[in-house]
Amino acid sequence: MKMIAAWRFKVLVILAVALLGFPGPGRALPQTSPSWTWPVSTPDEQGLDSGKLKEAVDLIRAGERYPRLHALLIVRHGRLVVEEYFNNWQADGLHTLQSVTKSFTSALVGIAIAKGEFKGVDERVLDFFPDILGIANMDERKASMRLEDLLTMRSGTDYHERGAGSPHDQMMRLPKAWDKFYLDRPMLRQPGEEFLYDSGGVILISAMLKNRTGMHAAEYAERFLFAPLGIEKKFWLSNQEGHSHAGGGLAMAARDSAKFGLLYLNKGRWGDVQVVPENWVRESLRKHVDLAAKDQPPFGYGYLWWIFAPDPRGKTGQDIYAARGRFGQYIIVVPEHDMVVVVYAMSQPESSQDRTTELLYDRILTAVRR
Repeated sequence: MKMIAAWRFKVLVILAVALLGFPGPGRALPQTSPSWTWPVSTPDEQGLDSGKLKEAVDLIRAGERYPRLHALLIVRHGRLVVEEYFNNWQADGLHTLQSVTKSFTSALVGIAIAKGEFKGVDERVLDFFPDILGIANMDERKASMRLEDLLTMRSGTDYHERGAGSPHDQMMRLPKAWDKFYLDRPMLRQPGEEFLYDSGGVILISAMLKNRTGMHAAEYAERFLFAPLGIEKKFWLSNQEGHSHAGGGLAMAARDSAKFGLLYLNKGRWGDVQVVPENWVRESLRKHVDLAAKDQPPFGYGYLWWIFAPDPRGKTGQDIYAARGRFGQYIIVVPEHDMVVVVYAMSQPESSQDRTTELLYDRILTAVRR
């Protein structure tokens, strides 16, 4: 009975955190000081207008224009120049990343390819699962699905996350066999043809790692991503089988999210160590899917990274890259200005997430001294 009660509790945690919310104020898990500490500077010393940034922080604290934000961090030239917490959030709190987790999973794929554990993005998904028999809805389209189709949200399956009873809702209620659930999904179209936001295919990548390396995403990341970056405290949801929720189950403190952004700003290099292959970073941040609406700014998707429009006041025209998650979680990489921005939030309704991009373009980028 104790085992059943413990598992029921774990399921409730998965549903509450992965689907419905976050570790709220007062419930955040503690984090000890990491062995590496950020070099700290001021905005003015790093070429940013401190007055304009203060105005942005004041607006956040007022809670009207940018409601329910929990953290804002800005890194410029490798130095932490803004670190602000709001609405009772604390610096050491492990905050849900929601779908920002996907960009961490993308990094693991790049590492696995470099180590020869994955053959490449053209490898067929079913080749990772030779022991799963009797896959439902099998056809030529499913047989042709590639790893790249999962990375670019073009699997061709019917998987979606829209409301109660969706495939995603069903999967998250299962205590195990997430891989079989996804592989059984009906096909709607040819893989690679159409973008359809799909956390299930990203969650499947954890099982792909397990089958090739013996480690699910959380353990693989611990060894090859978190350890080099000195990310010591984090929380990664998993099911009864240890299958990591690679699409949205990660939680960590804001400074550690900023480390991941800086890693990508530095083309996968951390100090003297090439943690993520440079060519993988470049390919991940390339626009594989163009999602821009007619007469709207550029917008697209890479390998589990969002591609945003360049700074309209900038000179290089270089894209801005974002790991983005539900309720307003962001790790934003701005190569033109050698900048990383981290935003944590619990914004509702979902449309209010757009306020973060407004904060970036209208308040933060305008603070860059030209």
